[in-house]
Amino acid sequence: MVEQHGHTPHEKVAAARALAARRGRRGGLLPAALSRARAGTPADPGQWAPQVGRVLGLPAAAGLGPATYFADLAGPHGERHVRVCTATACFAAQGGCHLGEVERELGVPANKADPDGGTALQTVHCLGYCYAGPAALDGTGPRTGTDLANQLAGRTPPRAPAIPVADATGDPVLLSGIVAGRPSWDTWQRTFARLSPEDVRREVAASGLRGRGGAGFPVAAKWAATGTRPGTVVIANGDEGDPGSFADRLLMEEDPDRVLEGLALACFACGAHRGIVLVRSEYPAALTRMRRALACAVADGHLAEAVGTGDPRPAVEIVEGAGSYVAGEETALIARLEGARGCARPRPPYPTDRGLWGKPTVVNNVETLASVPWIMQNSGARYTRYGPPEESGTKLVCLSERFAHPGAFEVRLGTPVRLIVDELGGGLRSGGPVVLQIGGPLGGFLTEDDLDVPLTSDALAARGAALGHAGMVAFDTQTDPIELMRHIWEFAALESCGACSPCRVGTRRGLEIAAAHTPPGPSYEGLARLMGEGSMCAFGRRVPAAVRSLARAYGRELTGWDR
Repeated sequence: MVEQHGHTPHEKVAAARALAARRGRRGGLLPAALSRARAGTPADPGQWAPQVGRVLGLPAAAGLGPATYFADLAGPHGERHVRVCTATACFAAQGGCHLGEVERELGVPANKADPDGGTALQTVHCLGYCYAGPAALDGTGPRTGTDLANQLAGRTPPRAPAIPVADATGDPVLLSGIVAGRPSWDTWQRTFARLSPEDVRREVAASGLRGRGGAGFPVAAKWAATGTRPGTVVIANGDEGDPGSFADRLLMEEDPDRVLEGLALACFACGAHRGIVLVRSEYPAALTRMRRALACAVADGHLAEAVGTGDPRPAVEIVEGAGSYVAGEETALIARLEGARGCARPRPPYPTDRGLWGKPTVVNNVETLASVPWIMQNSGARYTRYGPPEESGTKLVCLSERFAHPGAFEVRLGTPVRLIVDELGGGLRSGGPVVLQIGGPLGGFLTEDDLDVPLTSDALAARGAALGHAGMVAFDTQTDPIELMRHIWEFAALESCGACSPCRVGTRRGLEIAAAHTPPGPSYEGLARLMGEGSMCAFGRRVPAAVRSLARAYGRELTGWDR
C-alpha cells in the first residue's frame, strides 16, 4: 500500500532509521563535512547541503537543516570574505555608522556577495575586539578602529591591537599565566599522579566556584551530577557570544595550556576520557592557538592521542563553531556537535544525565575551567578569600572602547562597579555620565546612580541587570536611545534559534515595533509577558527584562518599553 505523498510504510521506517543514525557516528561527521563543502562554493546551501547529507547516508534534510541555520554556512561567500561586527560595543563606538561606510567602500550590501562572487560582506555578533571597535575580519585578518572602511580599502594599514590586560586582585587566578608567568601542567601532573577524582571534586566544592558563562551553577555540583558514569564527556564552551566580552578569547589565545589543563582536571574529576573544546569561528586566532597547544600537550604526554587507546589520560579534540549566539547555550551546543541545528532543547533531561550522544555530559565555559588549576594548586579554602561569602572567586571584567582605559581586568567578585568603571576604566573617554550595559544582551543597563552596586549575581539581579560574562559596554551622550532599543531587538530577532514560538515570533514583533520609532502600544505588555514566561530558554525569557532595564536607564525617551 502506498500512503499519501507517495511514501510506503517501508520508506517511512527507513527514513526514521536514517534520522536516528544522526545520533551515531555519521551525524557527528556533518559539521566538518558541511564546513568543507561551504568553503568550496559560493552557492546557496540548497544547492550543496542536501548532497552532503546523502553522502553520509543521511536524509537530505539532515544536511540542509544546519546549513541554513548557522550563519557561517548560510551566509554569503566569495573569494574575499569580510565579516563586520555589528554587536553592541561596535554599535556604541560610532552609533552603527561603520557598517554603511564599509558597504559603500566595498560596493557590496550587508549579507550579500557581489555579482561575480569576488567579495562577500557578512554581519556578525561579535568578534571579541570590543575594546578597539568597530571591528571586522578580512578573511582571518582582524581590522579595528574608526577608519575601518579605509583599512578594508587598503588606504590605511591594518590595525588590531592586543587586548590590554591588568590584574586588580593582587594575586591573579585567571591571569596567573598571562600576568604572573606561572607555568601550566604542573598541577595536572601532580593531581593525576597523587590524587583521586574525589579529591578534585572536594577541593572545587570547597572553593565555591560557580560557572562563569552566565548561569552561575556550582561547578562541583554539576560534576557530581554525572555520577562518573562510563562514557561521560566534558565540553569546554569557548563559544563566547556576549557582545562586550572577550575574556574567553583572551584565555584561549594567550594561555591555551591553562584552558586545556583545566579541562583535563575536569575530565579527571568526572571520570571522563573524552574532552571537547568548542571555539567560536569568529575567533580564528584562538582556534589556531588552541590546536597548537593541544598538539604540544599530546606530544608532551599530558593528554591521550585518542579515546579508546587504553591511555588513562583524557583525549581532547578542538571543534570550530559555525556562527550562532544561542548555540553557546549548553543543549544547543550539544545539538551542534551532533550535527543538528543549534537549537535549545527542553530540560529535563539535563545534559549531565543525557547529553552528547545520550551520554552524561558536563559543559563548563572556558573561564570556569581556567580557574581550576589555581584552585588545585592553592586550595579551595584560599579561593574563598576572594570575593564575598555568597559568591567567592574572581572574574575577568571586559571594558569596551568607550572607556578611557578599555581592556580585560581580573577583579574580586564583590568589587563595586563604580570602582571598575572610574578607577580601572578611567570613566568615559568623552567624559560625562555613563549608561552601562553589563552581562551581555541578556543582562541589563545601569546608570550613574546604580554604579555603587557590588559585582555579584544577586546584587546585579536586584538592579535588573546580570553578571553574565561580565562584559561592560559603555554608552555616552552621543548614543541615540531609540536606535539602541532597535539595535537590541534586532540582535534578539537575528539570534533567536526559532525553537519556540514565544521567542521566534516575539523577537520579530518586538523589532517591528522598535523599528517604527514609536512607543509600543497596549499589546506590547502581553508580548513581553508571553516571552518572559513561555520561552524555552533564557534567551527569550531575558530579552523583555533587558528591554525594561534599558527603558529605565533612559526614562522618558523610552516611555512604554518599561512594561
